[in-house]
Amino acid sequence: MNKTAPTEIYNSHFGFAERPFTLLPDPEFLYWSREHRLAFTMLEYGMMTRTPITVITGEVGAGKTTLLQYLLRSITEDVDIGLISNAQGGRGELLQWVLHAFSVSFDPNCSYVQLFQLLQDHMLEVYAEGRRMVLIIDEAQNLTPETVEELRMLTNINSNKDELLQLVLVGQPEFREMIRRPELRQFLQRVGASFHLGPMTAETVVEYVAHRLRFAGGTGTEIDPAAIPLIHEVTGGVPRLVNQICDLALVYAFASEQPAATEETIRSVLSDGVFLGGYAS
Repeated sequence: MNKTAPTEIYNSHFGFAERPFTLLPDPEFLYWSREHRLAFTMLEYGMMTRTPITVITGEVGAGKTTLLQYLLRSITEDVDIGLISNAQGGRGELLQWVLHAFSVSFDPNCSYVQLFQLLQDHMLEVYAEGRRMVLIIDEAQNLTPETVEELRMLTNINSNKDELLQLVLVGQPEFREMIRRPELRQFLQRVGASFHLGPMTAETVVEYVAHRLRFAGGTGTEIDPAAIPLIHEVTGGVPRLVNQICDLALVYAFASEQPAATEETIRSVLSDGVFLGGYAS
């Protein structure tokens, strides 16, 4: 019995070196659409100008985490990076998350004041070494308004007029709405760089799909460009959903021994109900 996965078989069928469409963030496959380039430019701008707070938002699957991973690959050694992927909890717990992110040991029974002092001491130590600290929080929409305000307070710690900590917060659109609340106006005033990553246009999806096919070792036509309008319609231009339906279409095309996935292939995927991403509204 052949236990080779269909996706591995279709790589051989189409001549791919690897799967062109996966659901995992992969900076190697990053397609620089205009919006992704602008979002990354704002990330870089925030880092280079030492902006206190940088905010990047976008829909689920828009490519925010992929951009973060690309950014992390370009960080120089003079930056002490702390990454929190899904912080939750209230006052005190946030400090524990931050200390963990920067690999600072602490006693779980420490008081809030003691935890704060540990973090401040670490900030001063990093600053004395001529380095700077950047705290990146992914999935920032899971923070509460109270913890967002607590984060702002951390950016107030300074030495010789130099801020010791920069924040980069990446989240879904509801985070953008949260920080616009009147009670968070002081936080918003410290945001020096921001960008909202929207869905791809139909034209961008054409380029995106061809880019990933070619990067994987194909010709770029293994998915018929005539099928792109339907792909855009049912995914709303969200990269993760585009990846999902294109991957399924390639499996279907391989199973039918077709040289490319066509619009008819996409309709078969949809009619069989195997695409769980749902139709875009």
